[in-house]
Amino acid sequence: MTPEKKQALQEHIQAFAKILYEDTSPETLTSLAAIESAVRSQMQKHVMPEVGGFFIETVTGTSAGYQRRLKSILGELPITSKQAQQLEVPSSNQLSPYLEICCLRVSANVSYEDAASDIEYFTGVQVSRSSQQRLVHRQNFELPTQEDTVEELSVDGGNIRVRTQSGEICAWLGYKAISLHHLGMLGTSFQDNQVVIDWVNNQPLASTVTCVGDGHDGIWNIINQLAPDVQRREVLDWFHLIENLHKIGGSLKRLKQAQALLWKGQVDATIALFIKYKGKQAQNFCHYLDKHRDAFGGLRLRIINYEYHQAEQICSIGSGSVESAVKQVDRRTKISGAQWKRENVPQVLAHRCAYLNGLLFV
Repeated sequence: MTPEKKQALQEHIQAFAKILYEDTSPETLTSLAAIESAVRSQMQKHVMPEVGGFFIETVTGTSAGYQRRLKSILGELPITSKQAQQLEVPSSNQLSPYLEICCLRVSANVSYEDAASDIEYFTGVQVSRSSQQRLVHRQNFELPTQEDTVEELSVDGGNIRVRTQSGEICAWLGYKAISLHHLGMLGTSFQDNQVVIDWVNNQPLASTVTCVGDGHDGIWNIINQLAPDVQRREVLDWFHLIENLHKIGGSLKRLKQAQALLWKGQVDATIALFIKYKGKQAQNFCHYLDKHRDAFGGLRLRIINYEYHQAEQICSIGSGSVESAVKQVDRRTKISGAQWKRENVPQVLAHRCAYLNGLLFV
């Protein structure tokens, strides 16, 4: 901007600032926050819609068509049908694209009621709770496709409280989540594992894909369908393994010895420490080790030499990536008192997932 333009702009700013001030009740200007709120309100009411309208008409080169007004962060923004067509604003939209994204980002983190309150506070624009909800359910949140090769992933799951018929106890139903480690991408599916299975298998996969999971059968049932058998390196989550070890209790010296053996992937020696004990926890742990040591008739060695794989930085040994992501999903789905209609759960998960994947931007 040239000095001449800056000077002209300053003169105009001073002129309309004086007009806006004279139109504002002095009694409301009791603090800086009150001044900020008053200025924003006056600008959104009188100035920014006119400026926005000028930009729209200049960019599109037309003022033809019937005129409507959109709720926008600039205020009530005038736009004609021809302008909207050029700017790819659907005829059914009552909110501007930028305001829609603001709403989607906020409602991905809090309840629709809180989102309505926060949006009004942040932008000065009122978008009701019901409008926030309708906006979410109009979207098509697709899981992202990556160009980079997927080398590691981990699988976990969570639960969502679903409404039941009146008088019945609410049901907790499970969803599955897969985290693509180095790519920072998350995929979720509710009561339909094939969604995340297909999502992973449609990504560009490395010649060896490390798949990390805890001891739950449902997790490994999914992993067994990810990539061809010869392409998978299956790893039992180290921290889950040690958590199960310490459930045995008893001698701390023996537990420490067992942990050292497992760290090197020495399953037989670990089982030998506990095989003579008749306690239920010890027997369960031995069975647990056998199960993951001899998966698929010994073709899968999920209990690896963790020390070597970590020292050589061959692969991850924990599923913390997806466990952290599930906690982030739960921050939205398990807010206090939340109950969801079953048919709405997939969209709520997809919405939260889109936010966590960094997709909700203009």
